[in-house]
Amino acid sequence: MLLGDKVDDVARSSSGMPTIEQLPTPVGVLTVVTDPTALLAIRFGDSPYSAVPSEAPSPLHADVIARLTAYFDGDRAAIDGIPVEPGGTAFQRQVWLTLRRIPAGTTWSYRQLAERVERPAAIRAVGAANGANPIAIVLPCHRVIGSDGRLVGYGGGMDRKRWLLAHEGAVTSPLW
Repeated sequence: MLLGDKVDDVARSSSGMPTIEQLPTPVGVLTVVTDPTALLAIRFGDSPYSAVPSEAPSPLHADVIARLTAYFDGDRAAIDGIPVEPGGTAFQRQVWLTLRRIPAGTTWSYRQLAERVERPAAIRAVGAANGANPIAIVLPCHRVIGSDGRLVGYGGGMDRKRWLLAHEGAVTSPLW
């Protein structure tokens, strides 16, 4: 789902207009989208989409921005517990919410993630769901690696994945 589609869906169904903010970080600009109750999307780069922000962004939006800033300042736990509403299918939501169980500083393989969602034969489907994650960093799809320990696939780019894993203190591998 494209960020614009997500914003359009939220604008139709949300209890409040989404707030979109561009947040500069060490891994580039993040486009952060919230409504008054949840984080809806985080994407890398400037968004070609816009919404009319509320006159005063919700307290949740300010909290999300503060937590992301703290995360990039070194508080790896700052993003834990941010309320999210990623949308998606039931299976995608299961995969995305399970990502939150991967502790900062560690990684799981796609096989481990498939086992955690009790679909051990669905490694490719889990990989596809992981790749469609609309909330980068907070739903930490960057913590998922290949079964052989290699860094594979990341929508934000491999340099960002390496940076995020190093920032979180994940053990580096010669395969990276």
